[in-house]
Amino acid sequence: MEGKARFVFPVVITAIIVFVVSGALTLFNIGWRNDFVMRWWSAFAIGWPIAASIAYLAIPFARSLTQRIVAAIERT
Repeated sequence: MEGKARFVFPVVITAIIVFVVSGALTLFNIGWRNDFVMRWWSAFAIGWPIAASIAYLAIPFARSLTQRIVAAIERT
């Protein structure tokens, strides 16, 4: 991935993942209540910036580790 896409992609993918996971965990932990949407939004608003920041740090490591794993698989 090149150019601006390498900065936009982590933000988009983490938004999708955190949206789904925070919703599922909020539902699992508190069930469907009157304040569910507010609690979900709160969890999402806290989780997304954290996830996006971690993605910027983790993507180069994950890419390198993936290449090493694939190379090891292909050798066998």
